[in-house]
Formats: sequence, structure tokens, C-alpha cells
Amino acid sequence: MPSLLSVPPSSERLHALDAVRAFALLLGIVLHATLSFVPAPTRFWLIQDTHQSVILALLFFAIHVFRMTTFFLMAGFFAHMSFHRRGAFGFVKDRLQRIGLPLVMGWPIVFAPMFLVVIWASGFPNGGPIPGEAHWPPALPNFPLTHLWFLYVLLELYAFMLLLRWAVVWLDASGALRTALDRLTAWIMRNPLAPAVLAIPIGVAFSFDRTWINVMGVMTPDQSLVTNPQAFIAFGFAFGFGWLLHRQVDLLRTLERRWLWNLLPAIGLILIGFVIAGAMLSMPGAPPLPVSRETLRLVSAFLYALAIWTTTFAVIGVSLRFMSGFSPTRRYIADASYWLYLIHMPIVAALQVAVSQFDWPWPIKFAAILVVALPLMLASYHLLVRFTIIGLVLNGHRATRGTARPAVTADSVAPS
Repeated sequence: MPSLLSVPPSSERLHALDAVRAFALLLGIVLHATLSFVPAPTRFWLIQDTHQSVILALLFFAIHVFRMTTFFLMAGFFAHMSFHRRGAFGFVKDRLQRIGLPLVMGWPIVFAPMFLVVIWASGFPNGGPIPGEAHWPPALPNFPLTHLWFLYVLLELYAFMLLLRWAVVWLDASGALRTALDRLTAWIMRNPLAPAVLAIPIGVAFSFDRTWINVMGVMTPDQSLVTNPQAFIAFGFAFGFGWLLHRQVDLLRTLERRWLWNLLPAIGLILIGFVIAGAMLSMPGAPPLPVSRETLRLVSAFLYALAIWTTTFAVIGVSLRFMSGFSPTRRYIADASYWLYLIHMPIVAALQVAVSQFDWPWPIKFAAILVVALPLMLASYHLLVRFTIIGLVLNGHRATRGTARPAVTADSVAPS
């Protein structure tokens, strides 16, 4: 089996890591499709389906644990690669084109139909505006970024990292600090307890939030232009570690070797976290537990943080082990995933509302949402994006009909 690291990373597509990025985006579509089926004491989505599912609640929980941390780790990795291939000016221009422009142009295109879907959902007993969502028009800095918040946070992290890099280069003329950071990164990656070490910052952030319960995961910064500290710590730390990781690409071999040793604990931690989530949510009316709610919250904070990094490493390791070779199908899906994620929310939400009142078993409803949404969105990508200027903006290249795709270097991967 070809290894990811058997090709020069500076000139070849890193197929496995591209698959990880696409996987993280596509899992977001699946996650959002589960929301109407997740059992909860009170409604937390725009529609609550008449048929709830603990299985889909577990799927939601598992995806939510690692998806965005994995995405931002890959974003930092590819950002460092792109910066050194393009230079500062080229990097900024590329990020504004492929991240800033889709955010500015895409937000109204997505928000308008989503607003209509919410109005439609409000006509049903279990539907309406999402509880706690900012009123419209919002008072700044409150702003409904919707699922496009990740683009906003990426722009923040690019700006922060460029400023930090400039400061480090200016202050560290001898390179001693950068050498020390490289040594620290290598020590962490080679240490079997690497997930536990990396979990410390976000675990501490969780523990200081007395309202936090593990079903929330990292507090999503989708309702404000000021990113909450918890999200900035979690995703910023992942982004920064990905940036440092690209300075020593050979360290990825460790994740490839340890894929199974990370995967098995990751599954266990997710299951334990899911059980704890159920206990915390049902605690007011449930028999008393042998520990206090506060103790359970603190334990779950660090277990959840450990699950984040263990699962992130497991997903990357599995991809490195089994998806390092080139695959036309994976390549196509990777190219399409950005567009699919940008447009999916109103489509998935409309389908959730449409099936919510039917007396169908939840597996049929859930499957119907995905079976209708995914082909529709893939068709829109192929017809409206892949061969057009939209594809050039989003992916940094535009495919040509009837010809083989040229080799694409890793710095062209979007939207990292």
C-alpha cells in the first residue's frame, strides 16, 4: 500500500489528509441531519421530529466530539504549507478569495432560504425559531453566522497566525524559539500520551464554564462576531498545532502507526461520554448518583477533551493507513465537499420539516433526508460549480470537461 509520506509533501497532493478534510465537512451534513431526531427535554433545533432516536443521538454525539477539531488541525497544516509556497501576499489573496468571498457572498444566499424554512417550521407544534437564537435584526456583535461560522473563525485564525509569526520572526532572529517549538511538537507527537497533553487547554476551558455539559461539546461561535474564548482556545490550539505539525511532516508517521491504538480508546471514550451525557441530562428526575453533579461535570470535561484529541488522531491515522493512494472518487468528493457543506443547511432543514409529521420510522426518515439531499447537492456541484468560476473561487482550480485533471498540490486544498 502506498504511504502518504512516500511522495514529496511539497509537490504532491496529500491524498489522505485531503480525505480527512472532506470527511470532516461531509460529516457536518450528517450531523445536522440528525438534529431533528435527537431526544431532548426541550426542543433545541428548528423542528423536533415525531420519531426520536437514541441511535442518532449517539451518532450526533460521536461526530460532534472530533469533527471541527480535526478540521481546524488540517486547516492549520495546509495553511502553513500554502503560506510557504505562496508567500505572505499570495497567501492573504488566496484566503480572501476562497474563504472571505464565500463567507460574504454565501451568507445571504444561505440565510434567506433558512429563514423561510424556520417560518415554515413554526407552523408545526414542534417547530419554530431555535431557542436562544438572536432576534432579527441582531444587535451587534450578535450576528447569526449560521453554519458558515467556521469561515469567519478561519479568517480570524489566519490573521492571528500571521501576526504571531511576524512577531516570532522579529523577536527570534536566531531561530532558537522555533527550534524549541519544533522539539516540543516532536516530543508531544512521539509520546503515547499525546492526546492527553493536547487535551489540557480545552479541558481547562470546559471546567471553568459552570454551565458546560459534555453534550454541548465546544460552544459553537455561530451567533456572534466575537468568538467565544472556549471556541477560540479549542479551534485556535488545533489550528496552531497543525501549523507546527507541517514543519515536521514525518511526525505523521506516528499517527499512521498508532491508528488502532488511538481508535479503540476513542470509541470507548465516546461511549463513556455519551452515558455521562445521558446521566447529566436526566439527573433532576433520576435516582441520585454516587458523585455530585459538579464532580461529574469536571470529570466529563477532561474525558471529553481527551476524546476530542484521541478521536482526531484516530481519524487521521486511519486515513493515513488506508487512504494514502490516489482515488478519483475520493478526489472528486474532496473537491465537492466544500460546496456541499456551504449549501446544505437550508436543504437538509427543509427536508427535516417535510418529513417531521409523517408517521414513518426514524430510519426511513433519516435515510430519505440524506438520499434526497446528497444527490441533489452533488448535481448542483457538477452542473454549477465544478467547471465554472465558482469552482475556481472555492477550490483554487476549475476542472475542464473531457480532460484529465492535472496534478493538484496540497496548497490548493480548500477551505483550509
